[in-house]
Amino acid sequence: MEYDAYLERVREQADALRAAAVKAGPEADVPTVPEWNVRRLVRHIARVHNWVVLSLDPEPGGTPPEAERPPEDWESLLAFWDDQVTTMIDGMRERGPDAPAWTFGTAVGTTGWWARRQAHEASIHRLDAEHAAHGDAVDHLVFDPEFAADGVDEALTFMITRKPADASGTVLYHAADAGRAWLVTATAGERPQGVPELDSGLTADASVVGTADAVYRAVWRRPSHAVVSGDRTLVAGINIP
Repeated sequence: MEYDAYLERVREQADALRAAAVKAGPEADVPTVPEWNVRRLVRHIARVHNWVVLSLDPEPGGTPPEAERPPEDWESLLAFWDDQVTTMIDGMRERGPDAPAWTFGTAVGTTGWWARRQAHEASIHRLDAEHAAHGDAVDHLVFDPEFAADGVDEALTFMITRKPADASGTVLYHAADAGRAWLVTATAGERPQGVPELDSGLTADASVVGTADAVYRAVWRRPSHAVVSGDRTLVAGINIP
């Protein structure tokens, strides 16, 4: 996906997240993240966006920025978040995709990396807010195949490599409508590795198959219609921080 398309997704998904959060109300439980209510969800995404704003002007030596603590008061929190989202998107748009930025877990320290990361951060947490507002019935939200497959790719080639697996084996992920597949090789106690663009007919110890939207949700441990076959313990043991 192109840089501007990622920025448009951030804006679109953040706006939809906000609408769902307001509909649910700050004290509503977030069923997809049981220890959270909506206020905590919004405080989390607001703090992340503030962190990104600070990351766009990196400190010498790669020192990570220290994000602000968002307000507890609901209206003040929404206002703080609104400001951070706009500042973040405007800042990335002004700088362009190749500007230096502080990032985590990767040698790619650019605004382009953050644009992709925040497009999916906002989308998955938008899904959380929709579940808080509507319960299990979120069929009105379907991520398009290209974007959802891009999110699966980010999760399996970067995010899962940041935390050790709980079991050993191979898992094939197949986003059928996007025509994309990934093979993850895991060893218990070590960080798994995901390889993209493989033949979807490969043999593996387990598989996660469905539309890109369904696999996207499954990878991020959200309710999904993806079909899980084989060793389910192995699938559950591949972790995203």
